[in-house]
Amino acid sequence: MVNQLTSTLLLMSLLLAPIGQAQEPSPDPELLKQLQQVAIEADSFPDHFDAQVWLTDMSARLTRQVKDPEERLEILMRVHHEATLRDLPPELVLAVIDTESNFDRFAISVAGARGLMQVMPFWLEELNRPSDNLMHIDTNVRFGCTILKFYMEMENNDLKRALGRYNGSLGKAKYPNKVLHKLRTKWFRV
Repeated sequence: MVNQLTSTLLLMSLLLAPIGQAQEPSPDPELLKQLQQVAIEADSFPDHFDAQVWLTDMSARLTRQVKDPEERLEILMRVHHEATLRDLPPELVLAVIDTESNFDRFAISVAGARGLMQVMPFWLEELNRPSDNLMHIDTNVRFGCTILKFYMEMENNDLKRALGRYNGSLGKAKYPNKVLHKLRTKWFRV
């Protein structure tokens, strides 16, 4: 049963991967084991099979940017959890992170934004939480998803305007187009 599930997951991840994107020749057995375990623990997925398929697929897409399989899974689990909680597509959040920080959780912009989703540190003071660390995956993705959802609601679900607000470039097309391009070409599941 486990071998059949493993084979099915591998086949699905290969079929769902974007054309032209390099794939690992075979799945790392340790990574597959970890994916199966975290899929069982995933609370934001409708069922364990969906979790395994999504995590396997997204992990393959993220391999070049995040080499450490444990960090990759931590990012994916947190993104899926926080995005689902706020009724955002997890793939959209992955596209924002890809654009904002290239998945470097220690990234700091010239404006001082920090972490995966490039959250501005003034929020910590505003929330009276100065000891929170925006380099922590959990904290950063939680704040980033909350901010993005707020802007989505503010802009009546106009994604381009919400992304412009998120980036501080409202009214300009460059940033929203960049995120949407990454969403379509790298993160969207077919």
